[in-house]
Amino acid sequence: MSANVEPAIVSVSCTDSGKQVVAHAERSWAFFKSMGSPKYHVAPMVDQSELPFRLLCRDNGASCAYSPMMHARLFAQDPKYRADIWSTCKADRPLLAQFCANDPNYLVQAAKLIQHECDMIDINFGCPQRIAKRGFYGAFLMDDLELIEQLIIELTKGVSIPVSCKIRIFPELEKTLAYARMVERAGCSLLAVHGRTRDQKDNSGTRADWNAIKAVKQALSIPVLANGNIRNLQDANECMAYTGCDGVLSAESLLVDPALFSPSRIIPGNEYNAVSGVGLLRDYLGYAIQYPVAMRMVKGHVHKLIGPWLSEHHDLRDKVNCGGLSLQGLIDEVVKVLDVRIKESGRTYPVPKLSERALKRLEKEAAIKAAIEEQKREEEAVAALDEKVDSVTPGTNCDSCDCSLSQKDSKPINDTTEDTSREGGQQSESAEVGNDCGQIKKGKETFEVNESEQGQPPR
Repeated sequence: MSANVEPAIVSVSCTDSGKQVVAHAERSWAFFKSMGSPKYHVAPMVDQSELPFRLLCRDNGASCAYSPMMHARLFAQDPKYRADIWSTCKADRPLLAQFCANDPNYLVQAAKLIQHECDMIDINFGCPQRIAKRGFYGAFLMDDLELIEQLIIELTKGVSIPVSCKIRIFPELEKTLAYARMVERAGCSLLAVHGRTRDQKDNSGTRADWNAIKAVKQALSIPVLANGNIRNLQDANECMAYTGCDGVLSAESLLVDPALFSPSRIIPGNEYNAVSGVGLLRDYLGYAIQYPVAMRMVKGHVHKLIGPWLSEHHDLRDKVNCGGLSLQGLIDEVVKVLDVRIKESGRTYPVPKLSERALKRLEKEAAIKAAIEEQKREEEAVAALDEKVDSVTPGTNCDSCDCSLSQKDSKPINDTTEDTSREGGQQSESAEVGNDCGQIKKGKETFEVNESEQGQPPR
C-alpha cells in the first residue's frame, strides 16, 4: 500500500466513531496516569537498554524505560534468544517491552510470553538500520501502512495490556499526521515520535524536528512522547514545553551520562564531566553482577562510560577488550585503578594518546566488527529455526510455528551498504553492540534476513 494513503477503517457511524475515539483516549490517559505519568524515558536500544542499565538510569532520574528492541520471531521460537535478551525485576517498572516484527502472529506470540512482566507492549516502527531494511521491519514498514495498521490491531486484540508504538516522521508533515492518526485509530495508547525521517540515520548530523512532533501532539488525543535532541535535562524540559508532549526519550546521550535526567545535573558544580562515568560504571557493574547479562552488553557500556579515559590508558583498554575479566575483575582491575590514576593526575579530563581522527576510525571499525558479530549470532539462531521449517512440506503448517512457509517463496534481499547507526533499536558506535534479524514474512513472501539497537538506539 502506498505510504501517502491512509488505510481504510471499518465503516461506522460518525456518532459511534466519535464515541470510540473518546473512549480510547480516556482509557489511554487513565493507564498513562496509573504508571505515574512518566516524563523521562530510557529509549529502546539494541543490546544497551538491558536490565542493569535501566536500573542505573532509574536510580538517576529516569521514570520509565523500554527494553532493548527484540526480534518477535526469535523471541517467540528461540528460548536461548529470549533468555539472552529479556530480564526484569520488581524495581524495573514502569516498563515497555519493545518488539520489531512484520508478522502479526509472531508479534502476538512473543508479546503473550511476557505481557505479565511489563506495563505495555511497544512496536518498533522507527528503526532505520540496514538490518531493518533487509528484514522489512522498523521504519521500513512506513512503505506499507496497511501492515502497520494490521500489526497494531492484532496485537491490541491479542494481549491484555495496552499497546504503544514508536515511529519516525515522513518528510511531509501531512503524511506524518495522517500516519500518526492511523496509528492512534488502530489502537495505540502511547505514541513516541522520533523527529527525524527514515533517511536521517546520523543523529549527530541532523537535528530532530520538534515542530513536526508538536504538530503530532496537537493532532492526537492519546499521550505522546518526543524523541530527538535530548542531550541533557534542560533539553528534555525545553522539548516538553515547546512540543506540549507528555514525556521525552533519550538514547545515545543517556549511554554517555545515565544520570542525564537527574535533577542534580542542573545544580552548579554537579554538571556532567568525564570523571562522572567512572562512578556510574561502578554502579552499573554492581547491577550487572546482581542481574547477569551478556558480556557484549557490559563491554558496550564500559566503552560509553569511560571510553575517553581508555583512549589515554591503553593498558586498561586492552584489559576491557581482551574479554578475560569477570564483572568483579572489571571493577577491581579497571574501575578502581582508573579512579586512582585520575586522582593522581589532578585532571578531570583525559588526554588521548591518539589523534581524534584516529580514535574515530577505531570506533567505526569496532562498530562494524560488532555489527558483523551480532549478524553472525542471529544468522545462526534463525538458521536453527529454519531447519525446522525446511523439514516441513512446502505450503503446509509447521509444528514450530503457525505459519505457512513455502521454500520457493524465499527471496534474499541484497543490500551491501554498511550501517553502523543504532536505533530502536539504534546502534551505538561502541564495539559491543549489534542488531536483530531473522526470516520474516511480508504478505505471501518469505525473506531470508542475514543480519538491536543493542543496532543504534533511538535518538
